[in-house]
Amino acid sequence: MTKKSVILLSGCVTFLMLCLVNLPAAIAADRFEKYWTVNEYLTYNPQQVSKSNSFISRVRAAAIPATNIKKPIRIAVVYPGLQASDYWRRSIVSLEKRLKELKAPYELVSHFTKPGLTVHEQSNKIGQFLAAGADYLIFTLNVSQHKPLIEKIMKGDQTKIILQNITTPLKSFKLRQPFQYVGFDHAIGTEYLVEKYLKIFGGKADYAIMYGSPGYVSEMRGGTFLRHMEKHAGMKLKESYYVGFNRKKSYRAAKDLLKNHSNIKFVFSASTDIALGVLDALREEGRMGDIITNGWGGGSAELDAIQTGDLDFTVMRMNDDNGVAMAEAMVLDQLGNVSAVPTIFSGDMVLVEKSMTDSEIMELKNRAFRYSK
Repeated sequence: MTKKSVILLSGCVTFLMLCLVNLPAAIAADRFEKYWTVNEYLTYNPQQVSKSNSFISRVRAAAIPATNIKKPIRIAVVYPGLQASDYWRRSIVSLEKRLKELKAPYELVSHFTKPGLTVHEQSNKIGQFLAAGADYLIFTLNVSQHKPLIEKIMKGDQTKIILQNITTPLKSFKLRQPFQYVGFDHAIGTEYLVEKYLKIFGGKADYAIMYGSPGYVSEMRGGTFLRHMEKHAGMKLKESYYVGFNRKKSYRAAKDLLKNHSNIKFVFSASTDIALGVLDALREEGRMGDIITNGWGGGSAELDAIQTGDLDFTVMRMNDDNGVAMAEAMVLDQLGNVSAVPTIFSGDMVLVEKSMTDSEIMELKNRAFRYSK
C-alpha cells in the first residue's frame, strides 16, 4: 500500500469518527433528488444501454472460463449481513462459485455487521482490508456517513469500489462513479407490492409502515410505498415506525400498533426481519389473516412463511445474479475489458404469493439460488 493510500485511509476513519460524535440525519432526508433512477441514468448516458444489455446476458448465461488471469484477485467484503435475510450470505456464495467457474484465482476476506449505524466498526474493518491491498471493496451505501468514506476511497488509485444493494447512482459523484452499483432496485421492487395492495383493497384501507433504520433502504422502500399510497385518498396511513431492521423491535411496534389502531388492514414491512416481527405480533394477538403484511426480498425465511400461509406475499430477488454480476465485472476488469462493465446492474424480481403452488415456488428458488442452494 502506498504512503498516499495510508494517509487517505487515515483521513476517512478520522472523518467518520468525528461524524459519530453527533450523528446527522441519515440519507433518508436526501430524498430521491440526490440520486438517478436506473431509467434516468440510462437516459442521460445512452452509451450504457447496450453495455448493460450485454452484461445482463452475460450474467444470465453459463460462465465462460478466463484462463489467463494468473494473479489472485484480492476482494474485501464488508456487509450488514447479521440479520434474518440471507441475501448477503448468498451473495458471497454466488460470487465465489462464479469466480471458480470462471477459473479466476482470488483471495476473499469478509466482515459482517448488524444493519444500521455501525459505521465506526465498518470503517475500521475497511481500513484493515485496504491496508492489506484489496483490489476490490464490496460495500454498501445506506446511511449518510458512508458517503464521505466512499468518496475518499474513490480518490485513491488502488481499490475499486462495488456498492451493493444500491442501484441509483449518486448525482454528487458526477462523472467519477464507483466501479459498479449492484443489486435489485428497491423502488421497482416496492412497486410490485404497491400494485398488490391496491388490488387487494381497491384503494381504500387503513395501514401502517414499518421502516428499517433511517437511511437509503428505508427511504427507497418505505418512501416509495408512501409516495404511491398518497396518490389514493382512500389509503390512510395511521402510523409509521423506524424499527432498525430488527425483529424484536418490529414485534413491539406491531403490538403498539394493534393496541392503538384496531381497524388497521395491513402493514408495509420494509425487510424480512420486520415482516417476521410483525407476524410474531399478529400471531400472538390472534390477528393472522385479519391483518396482512408483506416480505421484501424473498429469501428462505420469507418463502417458508409464505408456504406455511403466514406471509401473504413478497417481492423476490433473483438473488444469486448479483454475486454473478460482481464476479463477471471483476474478471472483465482483470482482462482489460473494463469498458464492458456497466455502471449499474439491477437484477430481476418477481412477486411471490401464498396462493402459488410448491412447485411454482421451487422453480423460482432454483432460478434465484442457482449457486447458493
